[in-house]
Amino acid sequence: MPERSAAVLEVRNLHYLWKTPEGATRTLFDGLSFQLPPGEKAVLLGANGCGKSTLLKLLNGLLPASQGSIRWRTEAITPEALQTRELARRFRRDCVLLFQHPEAMLFNPSVSDEIAYGPRLLGLDKVPARVARWAAALGLEALLTLPPFQLSGGEKQKVALASLLVLEPGLLLLDEPTASLDPRTSGWLVDTLLDSPQTALITTHNLSLAAELGSRALVLGEGGRLLFDGPLPQALADLELLERAGLAHRHRHRHGGPAHCHLHSHLHGHDWDPAA
Repeated sequence: MPERSAAVLEVRNLHYLWKTPEGATRTLFDGLSFQLPPGEKAVLLGANGCGKSTLLKLLNGLLPASQGSIRWRTEAITPEALQTRELARRFRRDCVLLFQHPEAMLFNPSVSDEIAYGPRLLGLDKVPARVARWAAALGLEALLTLPPFQLSGGEKQKVALASLLVLEPGLLLLDEPTASLDPRTSGWLVDTLLDSPQTALITTHNLSLAAELGSRALVLGEGGRLLFDGPLPQALADLELLERAGLAHRHRHRHGGPAHCHLHSHLHGHDWDPAA
């Protein structure tokens, strides 16, 4: 594993306790540990309910870990540490989280204000130029004066992305970033990620697209248990692993004789065209 000094993000022995609506206590990530070295693009895979979105919120400091540690560039990320203004400013600029549902991120009166909000809050310079650059990159120029709530789902996703990328962060935590995007924008995002020096942890349900998003896979099973940490092509080729993770299923077939089972993964065709 990389030395601590080389890690952009380090998770050690992570536990997260939460209560069900019935009042029972459940544990996610019962001792989860991993590191992300600089520039790595890792894909976080797992079925619904395994804790992918919760993990990204923990890594972004929005939820407190019940046990274990999260370190960003060797610095501990805890609710207490993020009360320190200087650390909080550096962390919030460098580590950004794209929510699975962009409506949770959009609250400004216009698209332009939304993209400008982070740079203004963090005291960055040349805010109008930054807004213009990322609005152009995501095809949002014609929408800059509109309220975000009037936009389509895909347009909201683009605005949410622009409001993060405008900060030029070093660590991207992206929860289903292409779920609402059109094929052209999905292709642009993939190319942008692969060509950038940024470190990224990305969740997706599209296993075919996952192969384009990074080189490493973290596969979570029930309760956030880490089933696999290694090369992404190896994970995608292991149907037994995908079945244990809830990402593949068995079909029973009859071909004029005895019934037998086939194991199928939820591999989909590309939903984007890099040449578009």
